[in-house]
Amino acid sequence: MDKKQEKIPLTKIGLEKLKKEYKELDEVKRPAVLERLNASRKIGEFDEDSDFSQAKQEVSFIDGRMSELEEIISNGVLIDEGHNNCQEIKLGCQIMVESNGQEKTFHLVGEWEANPVEAKISYQSPLGQSLLGKKIGDKIEVSAPAGKIIYTIKKID
Repeated sequence: MDKKQEKIPLTKIGLEKLKKEYKELDEVKRPAVLERLNASRKIGEFDEDSDFSQAKQEVSFIDGRMSELEEIISNGVLIDEGHNNCQEIKLGCQIMVESNGQEKTFHLVGEWEANPVEAKISYQSPLGQSLLGKKIGDKIEVSAPAGKIIYTIKKID
């Protein structure tokens, strides 16, 4: 039985990054590792700690990542980020919130682009789920390791 593939929400920039990573793996990294593999094979270096074994593992890792990227890209659907004067939080929005007198801005993205360091949060995370559908002025409460955090929505772009 074929399981229907779920669509994967991606921003335009996120999709471009994934395609760039795939191209880099396909055109640069994989050929370089295959060259190392062949060179090791020619000199007969087959013991466990050899460059041959390391290159085999790298090829396997690269092939796995490329397969994963192919699936993400083929099932990716672009998020509409043209939310000027947005009244309600949806996927692709940038949201400014205030908590304990400090303002933070988050970009609500799909799980494959989530990166807390860049303030990109998944719409499937507890915070992301709490934000979806909310409006300016709404308050949300999110459980965090440090306890409950209350956010007030200040701006939606």
